[in-house]
Amino acid sequence: MENPNRRNVLVTGGALGALGALTMAAPANASALWTWSPKGSVAGDGTGADPKGVWDPEADELVASLLDAGVVPDVNKELRKWTKNGQTLPSGLPSELRQFIERARQMPSWADEGKLATAFEFNEKRGLYLGVTYGFASGMMSTVIPREARAVYYSKGGADMRDRITKTAKLGYDIGTENAYADNGEMIVTCVKTRLAHAGVRHLLPKSPHWTKVADEEKPISQADMMVTWHSLPTTVMQNLVKWKVPIPANESAAFLHSWQVCAHMLGIKDEYIPNSWDEANAQAKQVLDPILAPTPEGIKLADMLLNLATIVPGGPLKYVTRPILGALTRYVLGDQIANWLKIPRYPLWDTVFQVGWEPFIRVREGLLELDRAPGVVKQFYWMFDELLRLAALLVLSGANFPISIEIPTGNNPNYPDD
Repeated sequence: MENPNRRNVLVTGGALGALGALTMAAPANASALWTWSPKGSVAGDGTGADPKGVWDPEADELVASLLDAGVVPDVNKELRKWTKNGQTLPSGLPSELRQFIERARQMPSWADEGKLATAFEFNEKRGLYLGVTYGFASGMMSTVIPREARAVYYSKGGADMRDRITKTAKLGYDIGTENAYADNGEMIVTCVKTRLAHAGVRHLLPKSPHWTKVADEEKPISQADMMVTWHSLPTTVMQNLVKWKVPIPANESAAFLHSWQVCAHMLGIKDEYIPNSWDEANAQAKQVLDPILAPTPEGIKLADMLLNLATIVPGGPLKYVTRPILGALTRYVLGDQIANWLKIPRYPLWDTVFQVGWEPFIRVREGLLELDRAPGVVKQFYWMFDELLRLAALLVLSGANFPISIEIPTGNNPNYPDD
């Protein structure tokens, strides 16, 4: 049986971290020239086409036809019945959609069951760190990826961040489960439904005059955009684990990457754009992610919404999950520049706690420092941090509707009407 504490941590971190994964609309066109070679991809070869001009035509054409026919509400109702990877698809789905899903849910030929099993072992052991990095490295980073921030803000999900987060929690949680890609798991379902949601956003967002006024692209969520957000997840996570000196065996590191490579494929990213190693991932991220991070009015507002989640349910044990704690954790993980961009003030007490206590906290968890010999502040920090994430999970999930269902949008943010 899965450790419930691990589940809470991964749902919490996945909620924030997968915020970008369900929109995948980041500004990959900041670099003038695409130079990354497909020889470094899982495919080992490719056309070398700039992914900024490549989308997902099969899904896009299908979803556009469903939206234009006005059948998406009925389709979403039927899709709610499909919850397990190997489950027979609902009979009420349009035939062309059933055919698409049957193709889309097939695992890539290069998927390695042994590596996926090892990835679960890694997730079991590193769940707390993954929760932190998914939430405060990946999730908060999404607010300084301009295209992603604008896409979230002006799409339907921007109108209700609680609902957005409870839905997007699934990807960050599902990928860490033991049966993620097995017939009785849910990761393939989550990826395919996300792919359909992407196509819906591509069709709808260009109709928003508010989005088009600030966008620097005619259509969102290109293959490059998806890879930018992908790098804000596993690549950024692993970079932080390395920075924090978390000891990770080579086979577990490779397996963690493999689980995300499969995820990218299932989300509709072409194999020629998926890095085949951490070295290639870091090289690609350096070109397409690092140079484009920047503040936007939309991103600053989204960050404020995320940090204010701590005040949505006042009183009770949740009063300990405060904005200063979340703000200080964001500053610690992402650094002063991004925290300043997001107008996060300094919180001297909590800033110091994270600066002084986090790495000793990791050493305690890794058995490199005996807890009974640790300074008192480290012992207090150890308890505080585990408790913080447990309570944050309750906060994110309180009031959520289950099962969480990822659906094709039927409109943009109603607070910014298209007409």
